[in-house]
Amino acid sequence: MNQTNSRLTEVTVPHLAESLVSATIGKWLKKPGDYIEQYDVLCELFTEKVNTEMPSPIEGKLVKIIVGDGETAAVGEAICLIEETVDASTVAHTEAVSPVGAALSADTDQSMRGRYSPAVQRIAQDNSVDLARVAGTGLGGRITRKDVEQFIGSGGANAVAAPAAQPAAVQSQQQAASAIAAEQPQAANMPVRSSGIHLSANPQTPLIEAEGHSLDSRNEHFIDVTPIRNAIASRMRQSVTEIPHAWTMIEVDVTNLVVLRNKVKDEFMRREGINLTYLAFMLKAVVNAIKDYPIINSVWAVDKIIVKRDINISLSVGTEDSVMTPVIKKADQKNIAGLAREIDELTKKTRAGKLSLNDMVGGTFTVNNTGSFGSILSYPIINYPQAAIVTFESIVKKPVVIQDMIAVRSMVNLCLSLDHRILDGVICGRFLQRVKENLESYNADTKIY
Repeated sequence: MNQTNSRLTEVTVPHLAESLVSATIGKWLKKPGDYIEQYDVLCELFTEKVNTEMPSPIEGKLVKIIVGDGETAAVGEAICLIEETVDASTVAHTEAVSPVGAALSADTDQSMRGRYSPAVQRIAQDNSVDLARVAGTGLGGRITRKDVEQFIGSGGANAVAAPAAQPAAVQSQQQAASAIAAEQPQAANMPVRSSGIHLSANPQTPLIEAEGHSLDSRNEHFIDVTPIRNAIASRMRQSVTEIPHAWTMIEVDVTNLVVLRNKVKDEFMRREGINLTYLAFMLKAVVNAIKDYPIINSVWAVDKIIVKRDINISLSVGTEDSVMTPVIKKADQKNIAGLAREIDELTKKTRAGKLSLNDMVGGTFTVNNTGSFGSILSYPIINYPQAAIVTFESIVKKPVVIQDMIAVRSMVNLCLSLDHRILDGVICGRFLQRVKENLESYNADTKIY
């Protein structure tokens, strides 16, 4: 009979995507003491691209949560400890994981003492912390992010002396604000929805001065910035800072497209069970134009321009809290019906919060349907690091001069933002003209399959 033993195993933030460097714990769904089956969901992870659930890679008892709700951990950094039951022979041949008895004793096992995660190193550097002076509470004596923060909070870091040099007036304001906040009843701190669109309560906030602005609980609210909103802010700032944006617009007559869609949409609904939107026709027109002008499907790489072979369309989908850009992979290999199915699936997954990281990566060109909420003109920010983004505005009936006669036609504006390091007005003008030609070439006989 095989003898069994126990050991503690670190569960770390997985490497979910090439560009992912960290993730934030949204909420723990298990608590210490719970028995965890393999693939049970441990917690919610917020990344810069998408929210996802973190399954347990092993089976055992959850012993300790290292990174709490709302805290951020780098890829590869431990977020919890799980006690496994394994064969004694397995334990004997496994050098990477310590037995449970040794792992629980920080005084005797310091094998991980000198291993620092990127997050720990960054916090230590920013606050002038000597990590040799920090006591580690992680597995094998490893120093966690919380250990460094507690060390700084206890006055151990060189940087903690800095607040003492603040003007007395600032210290007085901070003390007064803390005193007022302490006097507020707990019931006043009601939850606020993170979107900023709706407030589920009227939270109390202390009256303080911040950068010349008076924060008064009677007419102002604090809204916590979610990890996704913070990622959007970072990407938008990076885009406008690094990419020299230029902008151009073209007007398109889509009267024939309107006739075509009205002709086939009911049959398409009966056959497919989904709505046939104008966006599917727009994507097909854009994809065919990119085939003719492949430089549009590129990225800037300092000493070279990388032209992508696959045409993967990032589709901007707005939710109450944010804008996500799920990707239609190899869109050039799909017909109009196929694009309509992809649009419907990705839109539903986005609004249900069910997008995976695979749905979000690999985009080479972005299309935004701003016309869905009535916009007729917009200046989109490029989806970094792509070279361009186009918006499909609202279709509007307008009087148009055709062969010296006035006719009422269905018109739409296409607005293109471009990376002027890669693209110039001539190539983008031709590209938009080709999209225009493709849209205006639709007629009642166009096949969608």
